[in-house]
Amino acid sequence: MNLILAADENWAIGYKGGLLCHIPGDLKFFKEQTSGSTVVMGRATLESLPGSKGLPGRTNIVLTGNKDFAAERVQIVVHSMEELTEELKKHDDVFVIGGESVYKTLLPLCDTCYITRIYEQFPADRYFVDLDVDVNFKVTWKSDMKEENGIRYRFFKYERKH
Repeated sequence: MNLILAADENWAIGYKGGLLCHIPGDLKFFKEQTSGSTVVMGRATLESLPGSKGLPGRTNIVLTGNKDFAAERVQIVVHSMEELTEELKKHDDVFVIGGESVYKTLLPLCDTCYITRIYEQFPADRYFVDLDVDVNFKVTWKSDMKEENGIRYRFFKYERKH
């Protein structure tokens, strides 16, 4: 399973239910990586997406405790980790896309993490673990430095050590 997110220098990933900043190149990278795949997210992440709808061109799985939850373009709703684990057996190309608790819960099941590192610090209330000090992961690829809207960033691929 894969995981994809953008993090600043403090491994912050969100603030007040939204992204830290708007970087068109990061959104394009996210779309390129996840199109045609299955994406797994929590309810709050789904509600932060445009129109509170699932992402087009992907199979959307939402993990929520709300038994009555339904949303446009959300094909699958699961209510527990056990239910999610069973459902994931039916899918090949899976990306975890948020939020904080879903990332942290599913990280042990992920072999590849696509991380956009933003070379700045933002106000934040959601964080990810620092993969640079996680002994289970190593950087296997990084892009050239990029800059948009005055924000410098780079894409990284971290893979689980075996």
